[in-house]
Amino acid sequence: RALHAMTQRNTAEYAIRRFVLEHRERTMATLRDWVQDRSAHVRRLVSEGTRPRLPWGVRLGPFVEEPSPCLPLLERLQDDPSDYVRRSVANHLNDISKDHPDVVVDWLQRHLPDASPERRAMLRHAARTLIKQRDKRALRAFGQGSPLRGRATLAIEPGVVRVGDGVQVRAELVSTARTAQGLVVDYVVHHVRKNGDSRAKTWKGWQLQLGAGERRALDKRHSLRPVTTRRDYPGVHRVELVVNGDVVAASQFELRA
Repeated sequence: RALHAMTQRNTAEYAIRRFVLEHRERTMATLRDWVQDRSAHVRRLVSEGTRPRLPWGVRLGPFVEEPSPCLPLLERLQDDPSDYVRRSVANHLNDISKDHPDVVVDWLQRHLPDASPERRAMLRHAARTLIKQRDKRALRAFGQGSPLRGRATLAIEPGVVRVGDGVQVRAELVSTARTAQGLVVDYVVHHVRKNGDSRAKTWKGWQLQLGAGERRALDKRHSLRPVTTRRDYPGVHRVELVVNGDVVAASQFELRA
């Protein structure tokens, strides 16, 4: 009862995790009642407090191993009138996708047909890790799993750049199809590491409809400013253009100190 009151004024998503771990049945029974609470903060707590991999929170190992106890709660909350609650559901499903991708792919296949715009946006956010991983099943669920019918080019400008600057990612898509194509266009940078190896990171690009016979230019600035979560080291960085999960073009740039 105290957490029910506190979460409406601050947060209880971290504190309730101890109850989930030590008194699971009683806590889950309470959360099943809270999915109908009139407060969006309380309804969000149902989803956020049971996220298996909540950042900065105690990991819920039992739900990492087996997420099924949480799925009925998420199903009741995925169409919640509050975007605040729906975003928590998306983050919870994204957590599950890291350990059980089949569960989330099945969820997409069951809940995307005839989905409202709000649910569709929520499920797109929930599938972000799967899409970054080029999961063809997830892409097909959104109607974006077919190979590009046409050709693509990629250029990185300038070709030589220094740490702290940035590059322009310039792509061009040319359709040879007679119908429009729904495309997810991302790019992968193979960041050079301190030991000289590289580590691939997918960066979000564009979602678009490419018309029949259309030629489309795409342009995006990629920053190389130092950040706390990643450090860039000098070397040749390979860049790949990915369309609907397939690498369709590649280029590179040299990063200097």
